[in-house]
Amino acid sequence: MVLKAVEKPEFTCELIQEVKTQNFSNTTLEIAKFISEYYICSLGEALGLFTPLHVRKKEASKNVSLAVELSAKQTKALEFINTHEKTLLFGDTGSGKTEVYIKAMQECLNGGKSALLLMPEIGLTPQMKKRLKSHFGSLVAIWHSKITKKAKESVIEEIEEGKVRIIAGTRSALFLPLSDVGLIVVDEEHDDSYKSNSRPRYNAKDLAHLVAKKYSAKLILGSATPSASSFKNTPYFRLDETFHKSSKKITYEDAHNELSEALFSKIYTYLEQKKQIVVFLPTRANFKYIACRDCGQNVLCPFCSVGMSLHSAKNALVCHYCNYTQRIPQVCPECGCEDIVAKRIGTAEVVLRLKEAFPNAVIEKFDRDEITTANKLKDKLKRFNDNSIDILVGTQMLAKGHDYHNVGLSIVMGIDTILNIPDFRSRERALSLIIQIAGRSGRSGKGEVYIQSKNSELWSKYINNYEIFLREELAFREELYPPFKKLVKVLVAHKKDERASAIMDEIKKLTCKFPTLEVVGYGKADVEKIAGKYRYNMLLRSNDIKALLQFAHSAKKFPVEIDVDPLSFS
Repeated sequence: MVLKAVEKPEFTCELIQEVKTQNFSNTTLEIAKFISEYYICSLGEALGLFTPLHVRKKEASKNVSLAVELSAKQTKALEFINTHEKTLLFGDTGSGKTEVYIKAMQECLNGGKSALLLMPEIGLTPQMKKRLKSHFGSLVAIWHSKITKKAKESVIEEIEEGKVRIIAGTRSALFLPLSDVGLIVVDEEHDDSYKSNSRPRYNAKDLAHLVAKKYSAKLILGSATPSASSFKNTPYFRLDETFHKSSKKITYEDAHNELSEALFSKIYTYLEQKKQIVVFLPTRANFKYIACRDCGQNVLCPFCSVGMSLHSAKNALVCHYCNYTQRIPQVCPECGCEDIVAKRIGTAEVVLRLKEAFPNAVIEKFDRDEITTANKLKDKLKRFNDNSIDILVGTQMLAKGHDYHNVGLSIVMGIDTILNIPDFRSRERALSLIIQIAGRSGRSGKGEVYIQSKNSELWSKYINNYEIFLREELAFREELYPPFKKLVKVLVAHKKDERASAIMDEIKKLTCKFPTLEVVGYGKADVEKIAGKYRYNMLLRSNDIKALLQFAHSAKKFPVEIDVDPLSFS
């Protein structure tokens, strides 16, 4: 990538072999420069996110007419959006946020601009594609990592020629060759999937603010459970009506994660009513850990300091950090005891137990082990919506805004696992998941949410009052955590434990030069070793983002990974 002309250096240079026709716009270069400076990566790494632009002759844009009728409340939401540069559309599940997006897109297209819709995961694209195509036809293109190289080239060409004017996709769609974007929508804005876990460690939701500003485009953030940061920092419209007539009952069981008689009885009742059921668990695999009854030791990965997960389909233990796989041991590796048991129930075991209890029901799994391709996802959702599946057992994928019409019962198991994670956002994450899962039942008619938890008082207080929760949560975080403070995480990983520790000690000395920074935590990471490397973390916070970034750039001389605005602390 050629950025500018310079004087020829003294050392020998290769001649330019070929000049391509693609280029980056000045706006792209400005955004890439921000990414490199804010997210602590090279300019080359930042530009590597973007797709270069071919200069092509564009087709003249045409007006679009839609048969989309908005309710009075939805119309007020659209009016609010039109009078603000950025808006948080805080809309309950089933309140019709998508219809508001579509109407805003129509106005954008009729103003001669294009629109971008970001979604957190590939899993949401099939149903959104269907809805957008039904309104906008060939003007819509879908973009995510699983589409073929040929399909990507075709999409880019149609964007550049003006044939495609609405792009719906995952976070990478933000880096397509946009030139006349007038609207950016970030759906399910609370979702952690917008954050990249590898360098550049950008957050697409946060970058959308900058991209919208650079293009003078409107920005809509949408969610039934918005993040506390967006709620505080973005003008919001509360869309609290329900699109479908429905009523919902909340039932609590004083249990953590078990297939109890009460739970079986509840499932039987809804199967008799020919209603579908979704069962949510926060973990994948069969059981999370294998442990010895005698010494209590988990079977650990030899390369990572974490317990290995039992995958019954593979009849093996798998490390979810480095993917190391081994046979299930017959005896405890630590003490030789033959009495080893599985702990913490998971999706595969729940499916097995439910099939034993309800042999006439069609029960299937819905997690990342099962859904490995876009076609598998599309097929599974179609079969569920066609009532070919009675019970769907899955992980966080179940909460991703899928539209299920005949679900009568949503079951939430193991939610206390998320609540007990040592993270300042654990309450927000857990409550958000419960509300999202609850939104899968009773979309049309009566529904029930069955929650196993030791913390029913917390959920019952907030499950129908998420706005109150956000206000109280913000009061708790003031002067301590985002959005009031900025955080930076520094990670050191090395094959030698003492070397990793020494590097982190050197980095900590740098903090003395920045008196406005506070070291919140420092030492071995929660997961001490991954893939044979020992890990040390340091977490810093401050009101002074400039000082945090100066420190981060000065720490780059060491072999470190730096995460600005981190969402994970393990």
